[in-house]
Amino acid sequence: MSARVIISLNTAWNLFNFRSGLIRALVSHGYDVIAVAPADEYAHQLAALGCRFVPLPMDNKGTHPGRDLLLLWRFVRLMRKERPDVFLGYTVKPNVYGSLGAHVSGVPVINNVAGLGTVFIKGGWLNWLVRASYRVALARSRKVFFQNEDDRQLFITGGLVDSACTDCLPGSGVDLKKFVPAHLPGISPIRFLLIARMLWDKGVGEYVEAARLLKRRGLNAEVCLLGFLDVQNPAAISKSKMDEWVAEGVVRYLGVSDSVREEIAQADCVVLPSFYREGMPRTLLEAAAMARPIITTDSVGCRDVVDDGVNGFLCRPRDASDLADKMERMISMSQTEREAMGLCGREKVEREFDEKIVIDKYLSAIEAVLGKTNPTVMPVSAR
Repeated sequence: MSARVIISLNTAWNLFNFRSGLIRALVSHGYDVIAVAPADEYAHQLAALGCRFVPLPMDNKGTHPGRDLLLLWRFVRLMRKERPDVFLGYTVKPNVYGSLGAHVSGVPVINNVAGLGTVFIKGGWLNWLVRASYRVALARSRKVFFQNEDDRQLFITGGLVDSACTDCLPGSGVDLKKFVPAHLPGISPIRFLLIARMLWDKGVGEYVEAARLLKRRGLNAEVCLLGFLDVQNPAAISKSKMDEWVAEGVVRYLGVSDSVREEIAQADCVVLPSFYREGMPRTLLEAAAMARPIITTDSVGCRDVVDDGVNGFLCRPRDASDLADKMERMISMSQTEREAMGLCGREKVEREFDEKIVIDKYLSAIEAVLGKTNPTVMPVSAR
């Protein structure tokens, strides 16, 4: 009988777009995989990965104790019905309430703490609550993966997790066969592209202001944005605000797309001026894999993707003027120089961020939990 793995995130969109490679790998290794998340328009696409989808409602941004207790009960009921051999948790609510539900049901847990968001920036009572929740939820986890060393050390020094069970992953990795180098468009004007949920925390406001500054300097550039508007988040940018910026003529909003590769291919440089505590921004990894130079902030997670001056530029967080300066430097470069910078990014991704690294670490962690011997490694006594 195949070992059963439950993998849970806060949206089916997140599962399909960011964990497809892992799900396929688990299925190909003989695991019975159950994907768990609130249902959305991407839920039906998960079956093509070889897994079974189980919808589980959750109030992703709420802090109402009643709804959180209900979520915990739903996870306990799920564990007792499905009887998984291991639970893989991602994002705050599955990491906390999914892990607690697994612990009380005797199911081993492997967590992935992929970015800490604004809660760990702003502090306050919510910061205290989230930290306390993580401390309890991770206390019995077999493995806790982080996507950068800053977050790992924050949890260890804060007493939120035992260092012995932690490890770092290169973000969620990137599929190097899917995201391949593409020639720069070579069309004037240069096109900048920001790919993210439209949140103030992602530096969207600074990006728009930088576009204004470039325009005032007489520099010609197409400054584009791609991503969801009006998401359920206190930092969400409204459609009316985006319409106002577009009408002003400083930026172009491209909406959303299931073909991110096509959008990256049409860009000369990908920008993410986030001051959010990113885990490891997937969009930057994908852009680098496609040989695009990058401009991002010198902040947690973001700075790990860029070697300043080699495959892109780092700018100061919350500083539209510094961002505009870096964008101006990119404009002043020749296409040949930008292409060389992009190829350095591709080489960096191949060395450090291949999705295979992430998948191999997960397979090893699951095999350790299940007490299996890795078939690809001969025991020392047998050599």
